[in-house]
Amino acid sequence: MVLAVSPNTTPTKSKPLLPSGMKLVEYCFGTWTALVFLFLYLPIILLVIYSFNESKLNIVWTGFTWHWYEQLWSNAPLIKAMKNSLIIAAFTTVFSVVLGTLGAWLLYRYNYPGRRALSTLIFVPMVIPEIIMGISLLIFFATIQFSLGFVSVIISHITFCFPFVMIAVQARLSGLDPFLEEAAMDLGAHPLQAFFQIILPYLMPAIISGALMSFTLSMDELIVTFFTASPASATLPLKVFGMAKVGLNPMINSISAIFILATAILVVAAEMLKRWNR
Repeated sequence: MVLAVSPNTTPTKSKPLLPSGMKLVEYCFGTWTALVFLFLYLPIILLVIYSFNESKLNIVWTGFTWHWYEQLWSNAPLIKAMKNSLIIAAFTTVFSVVLGTLGAWLLYRYNYPGRRALSTLIFVPMVIPEIIMGISLLIFFATIQFSLGFVSVIISHITFCFPFVMIAVQARLSGLDPFLEEAAMDLGAHPLQAFFQIILPYLMPAIISGALMSFTLSMDELIVTFFTASPASATLPLKVFGMAKVGLNPMINSISAIFILATAILVVAAEMLKRWNR
């Protein structure tokens, strides 16, 4: 018996069950990235969800409630700590913006011996461990016999916040036309007028971005504040840390959820301003 085979029939290639080559690499890295994000953000998501849990033990979900958020407003120590945090963050932001903007402008505008070394030293507070920075500041204040309180906390926060403003402003200055200031002075403006009327408006998006970052860092700071604050100047992170050491308190979840939301809003606003700079 002879079997006839149609000449138009072409063999079909079966698709591989698993990707290969670069697609396999992209698939592996994509899966790994998703697992990392899940590992980082799943605890935060659970914390926010359990801030609405009716149970006092905060282990098993028993029902939805706003009770713990309502109790926050009647807790006097937490309200006072929140006011302290806002006051410290506000002063820290103002001084960080002034120092960071002027520092970035001086490093950009003038050339002098030790300029590169000074530029490197300014960013040291950003990379050293916070516990080392906190202990060193505590030793410094004790050596000069400076009493701990609001001023010591503000000085400490400025120390590690103003470099973030400098980074944002320096990034903006890198795209500045060098002839812009000269053109302003050729038209009759003196250096101060050229800076405040021409340069400063150009730098404003970067300044606002750095200010938002400074405010966020100051509000969230715990370790440096722990070493430099007094009982009267205790911030909200210190109060939350003290509550967490005692035991599970449902209000901690509520406070953390509010902090997460506020921080996310400020960070997103800062990133939008950075994109506007570009």
